[in-house]
Amino acid sequence: MQRSTKIVATLGPASSSRERLMELVKAGIDVVRLNFSHGTVEDHRARVELLRDVAHEAGRTVGVMADLQGPKIRIGKFEKGPITLAPGQMFLLDAECKLGTAERVGLDYPELVEDVKTGDVLLLNDGACIFDIERIEGKVIYCRNRHEAVLSNNKGINKQGGGLSAPALTPKDMADIKTASSLGVDYVAVSFPKNGSDMRLAKLLLQAEGSDALVIAKIERVEAIANLEDILNATDGVMVARGDLAVEVGDAAVPALQKRIIRTAREHNRFVITATQMMESMISSPVPTRAEVSDVANAVLDGTDAVMLSAETASGQYPVATVESMVRICVEAEKTQEVTLDTHFMNRVFTRIDQAIASAALWTAFHLKVKAIATLTESGSTTLWMSRLNCGVPIYALTPKIRTRYRVSIFRDVYPLLTTYVATDRDELLFQAEEILLKAGAVENGDLIVLTIGEPIGQAGGTNTMKLVRVGEHRLVK
Repeated sequence: MQRSTKIVATLGPASSSRERLMELVKAGIDVVRLNFSHGTVEDHRARVELLRDVAHEAGRTVGVMADLQGPKIRIGKFEKGPITLAPGQMFLLDAECKLGTAERVGLDYPELVEDVKTGDVLLLNDGACIFDIERIEGKVIYCRNRHEAVLSNNKGINKQGGGLSAPALTPKDMADIKTASSLGVDYVAVSFPKNGSDMRLAKLLLQAEGSDALVIAKIERVEAIANLEDILNATDGVMVARGDLAVEVGDAAVPALQKRIIRTAREHNRFVITATQMMESMISSPVPTRAEVSDVANAVLDGTDAVMLSAETASGQYPVATVESMVRICVEAEKTQEVTLDTHFMNRVFTRIDQAIASAALWTAFHLKVKAIATLTESGSTTLWMSRLNCGVPIYALTPKIRTRYRVSIFRDVYPLLTTYVATDRDELLFQAEEILLKAGAVENGDLIVLTIGEPIGQAGGTNTMKLVRVGEHRLVK
């Protein structure tokens, strides 16, 4: 059974050798993530070049995502290493402190004192340390620690309920956008966006560098939930970044938010990645927990395009086994999914010809139970639109654009194949499409397929024709 859900794997020390990367590609990764919070430009460049070489050798299409660090608000460093805080202990966040002690520590974001007030709750180290703010005096925030906790250098700070004013794109992020463009990445993930303006700025910066990478909004702020529609209108895809999101909204709220984000994104024709701690135990264990299996499976059943691995593949002990486990879980979950075309979708009023053609192709494929949908695409937009609904038929994106082949690799149910439009004749194009599908093992002679194309041939955004084809007969089905 083909796997519809895609897998994103973060590269790091445990997954950057040629041998290990080849194992991961063969195991089934579809996109690699470069975490720009770590590593140098040289590290990222070497990994991209190695990946492209390995994927080509393995005969697979693997996209590349650059994940920007964003405004990670952190405490400073401690003079004598980690400290242990007692329950009820007063602890100071001091914007002017150089090296921390057992009583106070500095801030790498001095503006924090302007963003908080008495009664606010700060969560440090992903919520392991909880501070209640009792008062603010000048550049010092006086906090009461709730529970015994260990605090070490540069741990992150979140404000419960959100409201921090730090911009989504820092000077480092803007420099990293230039780096990502020079590397030719396929996607750029923006951390901590608050609204659509943050995403529009990221797109403009990418375009200024000559990049056509798709932008992904990481939903991890309270403000992002409130502005979800605005963000979706300004982005190409979203990531349910459950780590920081859970710290801001509370962990119990995240499962329902995950379902809402996935559903809303698909309704807006955006792709979705579900991320954070999906197989966390496999950093040090060769098998996942039952809870992790259920977590991945539920994300698949929710309709996510991709599931993501972070430390599991970047620094874990079992990166290949983790990917293999995730592949197995995705395939099993997909077997149980109901295949249906909902009434809301079928009753939609279209304003674009390509969307009407895509809808007709899905309806036809579903009711005739064809073997495949083949969409000849320049930009991948029709392919994305088709993939928003599970009609039970695989979608093959046949494109002459290498960039498009990589861009569609994250779309659910979509399998990219590279072709060349040497012909402008429709019959010759039909023959080429059949040959590519046969060579890929996607179809056999006699299979019925739905084919969508644009005329004039080779014009981006011009999908305006749907044909039913019996493979090998090279004629329109009457």
